[in-house]
Amino acid sequence: MRMQATPPEATEFPPHYARYVALVGTDDLLAALTGGPDALEALLAGGPPTLGDVSYAPGKWTVKQVLGHLCDSERVFAYRLMRAARGDGTPLPGYDDEAWAAAWDVSGLSVPELLGEFRAVRTASVQLVRHLNGAAWDRTVTANGGVFTVRALAYLIAGHERHHRALLRERYLPG
Repeated sequence: MRMQATPPEATEFPPHYARYVALVGTDDLLAALTGGPDALEALLAGGPPTLGDVSYAPGKWTVKQVLGHLCDSERVFAYRLMRAARGDGTPLPGYDDEAWAAAWDVSGLSVPELLGEFRAVRTASVQLVRHLNGAAWDRTVTANGGVFTVRALAYLIAGHERHHRALLRERYLPG
């Protein structure tokens, strides 16, 4: 089954998330979701073995921490999406991505291992989105004090990864 989603309106998510939605724009949502892991892997392929331990400035995350953050955030956004899609409007708390990054010691993992984990998490997100029915797209959930539609959360998942992929390209990779 091929689902076709339309981009969310600005009223479907808190303003802070508009940058992620804009990165998907009118692109096919399912293509954006399924293509994310390949694009991320292609970006990081061929880098030096030490690439995962690089940060672009003191106090900034390493490449491995960025990949860990992508895995964690994807899980959080997908959980919010699932709760809303299933009609559970129970308000959900936010999460502190900095604290989560500090708590998950990714130093012993390789970039390929973290990319594999991201691919697995994204595959689950794609299946969740692919199987949404028409009514589910407009359901809402309150998370971190803001109201999101299912549609907005699906776009945020794709846009968040694109945002961090752009940061990796611009700030972490030489030349």
